[in-house]
Amino acid sequence: MNDLSAMNISVNGREYARPKVPAIAICLDGCEPAYLDEAIAAGLMPTLKRIKQSGTVRMAHSVIPSFTNPNNLSIATGRPPSVHGICGNFLYDPETGEEVMMNDVRFLRAPTIFQAFYDAGLRVAVVTAKDKLRALLGSGLKFEDGRAMCFSAEKSDTTTVAEHGIDNASAHFGLPVPDVYSAELSEFVFAAGVQLLKEFKPDVMYLTTTDFVQHKYAPGVPQANAFYEMFDKYLTQLDAAGAAIVVTADHGMKPKHLENGDPAVVYLQDLLDEWLGEAAARVILPITDPYVVHHGALGSFATAYLPEGVVAGEIVARLGDVEGILLAVDKKTACERFELPDDRIGDIVVISTENMTLGTSAHRHDLAALDEPLRSHGGLTEQEVPFIVNRVLPDLADAPTLRNFDAFHIACMAAAL
Repeated sequence: MNDLSAMNISVNGREYARPKVPAIAICLDGCEPAYLDEAIAAGLMPTLKRIKQSGTVRMAHSVIPSFTNPNNLSIATGRPPSVHGICGNFLYDPETGEEVMMNDVRFLRAPTIFQAFYDAGLRVAVVTAKDKLRALLGSGLKFEDGRAMCFSAEKSDTTTVAEHGIDNASAHFGLPVPDVYSAELSEFVFAAGVQLLKEFKPDVMYLTTTDFVQHKYAPGVPQANAFYEMFDKYLTQLDAAGAAIVVTADHGMKPKHLENGDPAVVYLQDLLDEWLGEAAARVILPITDPYVVHHGALGSFATAYLPEGVVAGEIVARLGDVEGILLAVDKKTACERFELPDDRIGDIVVISTENMTLGTSAHRHDLAALDEPLRSHGGLTEQEVPFIVNRVLPDLADAPTLRNFDAFHIACMAAAL
């Protein structure tokens, strides 16, 4: 009998079974569990309904902050931000005074699962909706030998074999480049994934979407249901091809607005300016990214750098009395509790309540593009996400709390049976 443990692939201190069939993890960006419940109840997701009945269904916790970059890289590495280093979409470097996007591979501190599988001789495919994740997810892959692909729907018409493993993915798959603010951006990911499974035959594949729809529409409304109905049609094809599939999410999504539809916000920079003096402290919102139409850079997690001589505990205590703030803690507590890299977090961390967001200063947020009442994420109330496997895994049913970054560990386990 073969010793399966000898065939395992090790990365970041975890062991991954070598799959016998394609192992696929699907990250539905912003998928609050209620979206699936509502679409299934409306009869729009027959395949997912069947999978939930015949497979394994759990809930999992995302990493905090419950934003896109930290969670996608946790799924891609199988580890929390304290290991891989990506703790937001946005980073402040106190030494240079610069605020930069955390999209560059230089910020990544751990190899991805994809690199480990590629280095072990397997075939790897990664398709992401937005290009902001593509370089990070593709770190360590080499494309010239035809065993790896990594590209985004957003930039699918500019892909090359040398950089992405495929020339002009848009033309190759016969799919037009979607608008970045559309449900079609995610549909491109699914459609390309189905074709890749047939043509490229990856051993491991990651499909990760955008939360444009979820930022705009609540569970059960027609636009949201239409999105999940669309997803179910592609899931049907992936499942029928015999792949072992885990469906999860990077974070949930909650309404963050007042009764009149205006965003519900605690402006932390304004608050700290009032307490400590103008610009004495510096508030960083790790949700910040180039796609402000989604959320206006308003989320439920913030970190702040305090001026020298200010006691973090005193500010934490004052913030605890502010309506709309769920949790305020010092750096040490935050890094231990949420497994964050302490050199990329400010002196304090603040998390808002379920229906509140955190901003910097009121005049610094461009909210003109928000054409629907704000829905956003980032905090503890958006941490619970679906975790659905299209295989029966009895041991998983009684396992301790799952993390969304267990996705490939479980997908590969299921694919090795």
